[in-house]
Amino acid sequence: MLVCMTAALTIAFVPGVSPAKWARVWRDRHPSIELRLRPIGSDDVDDTLAGEVDMVFARMPVSDQHNAIPLWTETAVVAMPKDSPLADLAEVDLADAEVHVVDAGPVPDDIAAALDLVEANVGVVVLPQSLFRAASRKDLVARPLFGAAGTQIALVWRDEDATETTEEFIGVVRGRTANSSRAQPGGTDRDVDEAVRAARAGSKAGGGSGGSGKGGSAKSGAAAGGGKAKAKSPGSGKSGAGKKSNTGKGPTPGRGKMRGKPSRGSKGNR
Repeated sequence: MLVCMTAALTIAFVPGVSPAKWARVWRDRHPSIELRLRPIGSDDVDDTLAGEVDMVFARMPVSDQHNAIPLWTETAVVAMPKDSPLADLAEVDLADAEVHVVDAGPVPDDIAAALDLVEANVGVVVLPQSLFRAASRKDLVARPLFGAAGTQIALVWRDEDATETTEEFIGVVRGRTANSSRAQPGGTDRDVDEAVRAARAGSKAGGGSGGSGKGGSAKSGAAAGGGKAKAKSPGSGKSGAGKKSNTGKGPTPGRGKMRGKPSRGSKGNR
């Protein structure tokens, strides 16, 4: 059984994710319940949920002990210098490109250091489009990675943190109107894509001249400059002299309990 609405709600988010749209809706709809936002590192999800945070916008996969609602998929892009020959392609097939892959992703352990190497013309890096944009490297551009599944953003929480307040926030993220009934499965919720349109817009291609297509999509074929890439599968071979081989695959889905709403428990009133 869910407990009553708590006095405050704390939401954390990993780099590349902006909760601004949902924060505006929440504060307009529930002005008496304080919404606290907390940026965290990509590897801090478990520790954050074990603390005072109620829910986290995180990248999959997450611990299978957590509940997770998949929201949208980020496009995987290849970061390169502006003057790279690959910059003329609509998308990049690393299996066919003669280039050194500094990090094949899906998310580099040290994004800043990896992009420093790209700026030094050491090679290229694969990362989510939103993280490339957030890095704001004016001397680099990004192009979609051919055949990549991308990375998935999800809203994550623990069973013991579930309250009516967290359920209300799930409704906001899903685009549920203020008058819709939570008792109706699916109810009058808008399509999830519409609910997260603003956040997906934040993942549009950018960085330097010539954006690389529309972000927030599992597809990576958006036009971005001249020429077309060869429509070949990345395969499983090594790309250039990279330390990893690029498989064109994002994180393995399925981690975390895919749940539609919280079930029980609470961290207590705050």
